Amino acid sequence: MANESHASHDKIYIIGIGDDGLDGITAGARQLILAASLLVGNDHTLRHVPKSAAERVVLGANLEPVVDRLAAHKSGSAVVLVSGDPLFYGISRFLCDKLGKQRFEVVPHVSSMQLAFARVKENWDEAYLSNLANHPLEQVVERIRSAEKVGLFTSEANTASKVAAALLERGIDYFTAYVCENLGSPDECVTQGELKEIAAESFGPLNVMILVRKPNVPDRPMESVGRRLFGNPDEMFQQSKPKKGLLTPAEVRTLAIAEMDLGPRSIVWDIGAGSGSVSIEAAQIANDGTTYAIEMDPGDHSLIVTNAERFGVKNVRPILGQAPEAWKDLPDPDAVFVGGLGREIAKLIDLAYARLRPGGRLVANTGSIENLADVQKTLQQKAGHADVWMLNIARGTHQLERVRFDALNPTFLISVVKPAS
Repeated sequence: MANESHASHDKIYIIGIGDDGLDGITAGARQLILAASLLVGNDHTLRHVPKSAAERVVLGANLEPVVDRLAAHKSGSAVVLVSGDPLFYGISRFLCDKLGKQRFEVVPHVSSMQLAFARVKENWDEAYLSNLANHPLEQVVERIRSAEKVGLFTSEANTASKVAAALLERGIDYFTAYVCENLGSPDECVTQGELKEIAAESFGPLNVMILVRKPNVPDRPMESVGRRLFGNPDEMFQQSKPKKGLLTPAEVRTLAIAEMDLGPRSIVWDIGAGSGSVSIEAAQIANDGTTYAIEMDPGDHSLIVTNAERFGVKNVRPILGQAPEAWKDLPDPDAVFVGGLGREIAKLIDLAYARLRPGGRLVANTGSIENLADVQKTLQQKAGHADVWMLNIARGTHQLERVRFDALNPTFLISVVKPAS
């Protein structure tokens, strides 16, 4: 058991305050503020406190001078004023980490996030919450895709209008939006609208944005219904006419991607990417990672760009060039997919395996029995074991009220895990 004991002269209070100033806080919190010998806060929060003999230190972007001043304070009590709840995306964690929790006492106020949900009369116990001042917009947008409710602290760089536009660009159009400005102050304003309406409006630099998913809609725009995370029908991808049908078939692609064992942040190489079907579906699963689609044919390279835009994936990086030179500057991958019919496939797999991170997976697809033998031999020598499949797939077609089956060319998959040591 630990007992906290420290003299009152080095006590530091972190007190939350709203736009209604001292009128909106408890009598005890008000007394602490008025009795302080040192007041720390940004210009906005300090304006709520009447002038007194207390020394005032303005919070800026660099917090280290404030930490030094608080550490040196020995006469009377110090108060750090923050907006809302100091423990909810506030600076309490930073200060406690720097000076130790025993130096502080936190007096929370209602956070602007809590006020915003109250204004729109929605509970927030299962909402996805984020602060765009310290989280990338692209990452946040992908998290929003499958959320039921969302609460966002916007920023000057990522305004509510910009968020709405980014959502629409990704095909996420199934939320009702609320923009809550100046919460708790006399000029409080809550704007409700469709995302396309919010994207066209202008708002103050700092506000809270609430998104509420519309009932009974899928987690994708209506024109994308039928589009899958992986295993999409071949016709969903644009292909070059002279080589149409050479992309990795949906059934083979499904097994290959399952064997790649992707995580949300995986780095993926797709070597010989063709029109990008494997790259795009890998990127949809590893949505916080990056998929590098390596292709030496300029026509296919442009198809990768087109198909990535068609599917709305932003984390596919098309690389025009010939392996292995094309990947020399890329980060080491967590997963590699190699597809192709060329005689150099075993050599490329050998070189790609050398760059694969320990514990990573490499999956190869070939239609040639000769290439299968070379690839299997190479990977068994490297990893000690390789799983192999021969896939014979026939797709049913209806002709004259009967079901017939059109067979695809047999193909082979080889999969290995690179030992961790």
